[in-house]
Amino acid sequence: MLFPHPRWLHRSWCLLLPLVGSLGCTRADTESNAVAQTASPLVADSIATAAPGTDDFGAPVPTDAQFAARVVSLNPAATEVIFAIGADSLLVGRSRWDTFPNEALRVADVGDGIRPNIEAVLAVRPTLVVLYATAENRNAAAAFERAGVRTLALRVDHIAQFHRMVAQLGRALGAEARARIVSDSVQQTLDRVSAVTRNAIRKRVVWPVWESPVMVIGRGSYLDELITIAGGNNAFHDLDAPSPSVSIEEIAKRNPDVVITSAPRAAELAVNAQWRVIPAVRAKQFVVHDPTVTGRPSVVLGMGAVQLARALHPELADQLR
Repeated sequence: MLFPHPRWLHRSWCLLLPLVGSLGCTRADTESNAVAQTASPLVADSIATAAPGTDDFGAPVPTDAQFAARVVSLNPAATEVIFAIGADSLLVGRSRWDTFPNEALRVADVGDGIRPNIEAVLAVRPTLVVLYATAENRNAAAAFERAGVRTLALRVDHIAQFHRMVAQLGRALGAEARARIVSDSVQQTLDRVSAVTRNAIRKRVVWPVWESPVMVIGRGSYLDELITIAGGNNAFHDLDAPSPSVSIEEIAKRNPDVVITSAPRAAELAVNAQWRVIPAVRAKQFVVHDPTVTGRPSVVLGMGAVQLARALHPELADQLR
C-alpha cells in the first residue's frame, strides 16, 4: 500500500515509497505514478501483530453499521478495495494519494495520508477513518479516537495481508460477500500464474527500487512473492527487509540473469558506468514492468503477477492471457 513521504511532496509519486522510506531527496528509480502505500523509515514500525478481529494497530475492527456511515480512507490500497467491494458510496474523503480507480478523484481530497491534517479530515464529519498502519500515524489514530471517530489501520507488505485487509474492510463496511469474491478472484489469478510458470526455467532477478543508497527488493516485500509466482528467483530473497540497501558490487557478485526496472530507468542503467559492472546490465537484460500495476499491493496483484510472468517468460504469453 503505498504513500509518498511528506518530504517528497514536490516529486511525482514514486514506486515503493513504503519500502524505501524517508531517504530525503535522493533520486529514485523513475517509476513515478505508481501508487505508493506508505512511508516509514527503514526502522521497523512498532506495529502489533494483529490478532483476528483487530487491525494492524491492535484495535478492534469496527463492525457496527453506524461507524460505516461516513468513511474517510487515507490508505490508497484500502481505497481501491473499497471501490472493488462496492462500498464506495460510503466514502466522504480520501488522501491526495488515493487516485485509483479514477472514480476516487470524485471523492473529497483531505490532504496527506501520513501524519494527516486532523482538522481537514474531521471537517468532512467522518464516522470511520481508514489509516495506513505506520508508526507515523499512531498519533493521528489517537486524535481521531479522542474526537469520537473510529479508525481502522491496515498495512499490506505481503499477499496474505492483502486478503486480510479485504476481509476486514468487508466486515467493517457491511460488504463481506463482495469482499470474499474480490479476494477469491485475485487469488485465483495468482494461482493460475503460479501453475503456468511452475515448470519454467527460473531466471535469477534483481529489482532495484532506489538509487542512493542502492536498494533492492528483499524477502519482506509482496514483490518478492510476485517474482516467485511469475517464475523468477529473487537474487536477494535471503535478505529479510522489504528493500535492503546493497552495493552495486554485491549485485554484480550475485550475477542476476535480468534486472527488473522501468523503461526510462533501463535506458539510463545501460549507459551508467557504475551499473555496467553487472553483466546483465551490460547485456541489456532488462525486464520492463508497469509500476502502476506492480507498485500497487491491492486488487491489481493478479495483474501484476501476469505482467511479470509474461515479461520473464515470453514463451508462456499465450497461456497467460
